[in-house]
Amino acid sequence: MFKRAPISPDPVGPGQESVWDYPRPPRVEASTRRLRVVVAGQLIAESSAGKRLLETSHPPTWYIPPADVRMELLRPGGRRSHCEFKGTAHYYDLVIGERHIPEIAWAYAAPRPGYELLRDHLCFYASRVDEAWVDDERVTPQAGGFYGGWITRDVVGPFKGEPGTMGW
Repeated sequence: MFKRAPISPDPVGPGQESVWDYPRPPRVEASTRRLRVVVAGQLIAESSAGKRLLETSHPPTWYIPPADVRMELLRPGGRRSHCEFKGTAHYYDLVIGERHIPEIAWAYAAPRPGYELLRDHLCFYASRVDEAWVDDERVTPQAGGFYGGWITRDVVGPFKGEPGTMGW
């Protein structure tokens, strides 16, 4: 039988949060932090009315209201995925000039109860955009192709998606 090594949360410094203190099921909360997404030198999204989703072992994912996104650059993608908590997500592709970035963001048109704040808000993969920002800090993308967390200096891990985390 495979035995998993215990997880040791990283030390938390002043002004930091541990993702190991985040809840499961996840919690969504409104935020006034300034969120920005940039591709090909163009501002794709900017908001101070985002939503922050917090889930054990994951850096926050940030959802931006569609009114603060350049929706004319997005096209519905064909992919769907299902989260046991939030419901069914649909994906968007970005077309900007000659550049096409598939599945750059996702949204929930009809989120499950408890996650209504996310309705139609877009969450961009930091790994698929040129720049993602929280306030004046450029984020580091969460590792692993499936996850969309935005890592900033105010959150500590270890984070799901890094090598060796598949069994978490």
